[in-house]
Amino acid sequence: MANTTSATGHRNAWLHGGSWRSEAWATCVLALPLILTNLVELALTTTNLILVGELGASTLAAVTLANNLFFFFAMIGLGVVTAVAPMVARQLGARADATDDVRRTVQQGLWAAALVSLPGLACLAEAETIFRLLGQTPAIAAEAGRYMAGLCWALPPFVGYIALRSAATAMGRPRSALWAALAAILVNAVMAWALLFGRLGLPALGPQGAGIGTAIATWSLFLLLAASLAFARPFRRFRLFHRFGRPDVERLMQVFRLGVPIAVTLIFEVAVFNAAGILMGLVGEVDLAAHGIAMQIASISFMVPLGLGQAAMVRVGRAYGARDARAITRAGWTAYALGVGSMAVTALLMLLAPRLLIGNFIDLNDPANAEVVARAALFLVFAGLFQIADGAQVVAAGMLRGLHDTRAPMLLAAIGYWLAGLPLGALLAFHYGFGGSGIWMGLVAGLLVVAVLLTGRWMRRDRLAPAA
Repeated sequence: MANTTSATGHRNAWLHGGSWRSEAWATCVLALPLILTNLVELALTTTNLILVGELGASTLAAVTLANNLFFFFAMIGLGVVTAVAPMVARQLGARADATDDVRRTVQQGLWAAALVSLPGLACLAEAETIFRLLGQTPAIAAEAGRYMAGLCWALPPFVGYIALRSAATAMGRPRSALWAALAAILVNAVMAWALLFGRLGLPALGPQGAGIGTAIATWSLFLLLAASLAFARPFRRFRLFHRFGRPDVERLMQVFRLGVPIAVTLIFEVAVFNAAGILMGLVGEVDLAAHGIAMQIASISFMVPLGLGQAAMVRVGRAYGARDARAITRAGWTAYALGVGSMAVTALLMLLAPRLLIGNFIDLNDPANAEVVARAALFLVFAGLFQIADGAQVVAAGMLRGLHDTRAPMLLAAIGYWLAGLPLGALLAFHYGFGGSGIWMGLVAGLLVVAVLLTGRWMRRDRLAPAA
């Protein structure tokens, strides 16, 4: 990658010209709204869990199952349309006036969202049957199916929103997605509550009402962001929805070629954590409860490097489009240092004050919880190590996606998670008697392998030939 200007001779001012300090500032400014947006999006289904908790443990279990199934299909769609961000970033890096190219990519990202969502929607409509086949009791399966009958309609707008959010981020305007997400949280809380319990003159539909409320909120999320991209001043010149007609097969295939490996990588990662939870259930109820607490704490802190990885994807993509090797290096390593550094701080908190964190999820003063608290504190020791590796791998993945390099990282993730991490965890837990600690050791090892492999690939980026 020669350090040259773009073919048009344009030097992208968005790259800020060469200072590591200015790069760190630009990355933080871009990442902060993304971090907040990730947290807000997580709150959509979390709100439903809080509301249905009043209906009893069985209803809560059914809604949890349905949310997990929805999340699986949402991750597939999210992975595919995430390709919009590095594509638009590269186009704007190459030519600041690439309005036609950007419009073409965004529109095909929306077509990809529709094409990915429809099969997922068909599967989610059969949620009760799926849960019965997975061995759930008829009552739980039926309750989960009723909730999913409303929630499933949130899938198309959610994936469409991610496509638009990716475009807004690549344009350097992620706050538009944040404001839409904050509005959707309010809509979700009101509509789910009203339709669940029959308030505000609406019928009481039980869990199905909560699912419908989330679907309404998600459609509002998509439409609000679409309106912002159509009419707000920073986006108006792109005319993103002008002549939105039939699919452009060539550009649509580019989205899928770049996005499908991202989706598969996410599936590998999500599935390995789900499998770890299943293995933890085989260890025992106490370990499973402690695992859930430690994993929830780790998931919340993960939103910071996730946002930095998304920012790295855009910053590196812009520099890649401008064919500026120094800016590529600066953008990548700056985000990497910020991601690993933030997780090092979180790791210290987990190691030095575990009870402070655990107390947000369980009563520390109840003697009945003493064993769970002790195991959760032990798991947080491993989670502290886990944090460093997790931050490194997610930011490194974003850096490589900025270079349109997604296929090899997909294979590296499979090696790290499924050939190293999970088998090692199972071996340590059940053969060598480490129990739940062994499973966490496996997760740490798997993430460390993925982090090292992805970082090594980034360090060899001059020998890569990413897809155009």
